[in-house]
Amino acid sequence: MRGIGVLAGLALICSMAVPVAAQNQSGSGSASAVPTASSTDSAPPDSNRQIFYKNKLEASFDVSYMPWNVPLLVDPILGYGFHRSYGTVNYTLIPMSLMLRWQLYDVSGRSFWRGNTELSLGGNYTSIPQGPESYYRAMLVGVRYNFVQPEWKFVPYVDLHGGFGWTNAQQPYEKAHHLREVGQGQDFTFTFIFGVGVRYDFNPRYSLSMGLAYMHISNAYLSTPQYYNHAVNVIGPNWGFNVAL
Repeated sequence: MRGIGVLAGLALICSMAVPVAAQNQSGSGSASAVPTASSTDSAPPDSNRQIFYKNKLEASFDVSYMPWNVPLLVDPILGYGFHRSYGTVNYTLIPMSLMLRWQLYDVSGRSFWRGNTELSLGGNYTSIPQGPESYYRAMLVGVRYNFVQPEWKFVPYVDLHGGFGWTNAQQPYEKAHHLREVGQGQDFTFTFIFGVGVRYDFNPRYSLSMGLAYMHISNAYLSTPQYYNHAVNVIGPNWGFNVAL
């Protein structure tokens, strides 16, 4: 349960840079808003305002390759030792996500924290080439903060997605056939994905992203005591393609 319990806390971290109110934004909140004479005199043109603006919608496709098995990343914060649980096996996951992204407000803020926040909603299919199970399907909702500097083509980001899904859990079969019980305890599970990376914008419509992602899957001990909850924690590179709608 501790793995799922940290989801709200990580979401708060991702959105720390969100301004309380976009006081410096125009009422229209769009990239096409006509600037005032004073704004044109005081600020140089910024092409990123044509890419990051209030109510912009994008579709994105992301794929990761995650072969590195690690402990739960927040274990030290929760007071646990930073090590993998006894009896866990190595997994390799290939998550593929199709998301709809919604930018909440225009670029705002100062210095490094200048940027904007987007919400995302979509689905995920994860192939499991190594591990007791063979697939994982999930619904995801998430938040991303873009660190947008004037005229930068490369835009750093940090994001967090969470949700629930289903897998072909193997521990019931393993237990029934007196095999080593290393698979998932039940089909219904929870997940969260934490990522950092950079986005490269070719133009206001198309962009690519590349970074590093961490994925956690567990059933929050819903299968205990009949079946043990063997959580999956993996890290690997991530690539994405975005197109404005």
